[in-house]
Amino acid sequence: MPQIHLGVYLTSGNETTKATKWALEAGYLAVDSAQMYHNEREVGNAMTDFLKSPNNIANLKREDIHYTSKLASNSDYNTARKSIKKSVQECGLGYIDLFLLHSPYGGKKARLESWRAVEDAIMDGEIKIGGVSNYGVQHLQELLDSKPRIPPAVNQIEVHPFNTRTDITSFCQKNDIMVEAYAPLARALRMKHPVIVELSKKYNCNPGQLLVRWSVQHGYVPLPKSVKKERIVQNGDIGGFEIDESDMAKMDGLDEYLVTAKDELKRKRTGIRRMRRKSPPGTAVGVLLSQM
Repeated sequence: MPQIHLGVYLTSGNETTKATKWALEAGYLAVDSAQMYHNEREVGNAMTDFLKSPNNIANLKREDIHYTSKLASNSDYNTARKSIKKSVQECGLGYIDLFLLHSPYGGKKARLESWRAVEDAIMDGEIKIGGVSNYGVQHLQELLDSKPRIPPAVNQIEVHPFNTRTDITSFCQKNDIMVEAYAPLARALRMKHPVIVELSKKYNCNPGQLLVRWSVQHGYVPLPKSVKKERIVQNGDIGGFEIDESDMAKMDGLDEYLVTAKDELKRKRTGIRRMRRKSPPGTAVGVLLSQM
């Protein structure tokens, strides 16, 4: 799996097309979309166009790039299965490299039936890898206890120095589940934090690069988002330095349980008031943590 993925959460069609193009030209090999982002088609078309373009100087093929999408909501098996097929058709890439259950919402039965749909999609060649998103420890344990034919390979959650979620990341590491980090830049809310500023100067990088590098050194797969070409290029250019052990520890110590995801789409669709409480022990949901 590629080390860094471009995030396209809440980007418009035209913005998505441009951002995907710029990312691939900058050397990114992966883009993270979702049904609820309403830009699966734009990402897929941009990827296909890039592969055919003269800008594809490395002569990359479809199998060299990585595309992620997510199930909008957990439901019964048949509904989830049809939804997966629609996503495959929508992106136009022939198959989806990584498909995630976007959140644990819906209850146990819906979660497990939706996962069974993911397993069958993998067996039918529509998906290469299956995973989950915003799953807490109890949700992951529930899925593993169900003795799935194919265990989840990925859990995508909000992770950055200001929200380290060591309870979930430790569980994932113990169970061979890769952690993907969305909002790895903490949505730019802490770029001027004294420690971030200090270490950015020390390593001759910008704060965004420092935060992406932190994720990579923890073994996570960060999904930095931007619609600006310069930022996209910079966020993917982290190979020129390595954060030393003491500075990694200093960044780890910044944890304040900063949840940046506001679940704006769900709020708009349902009219519910955003919760502002911490999540129960072992859950990644927190203040409606999901990116949906």
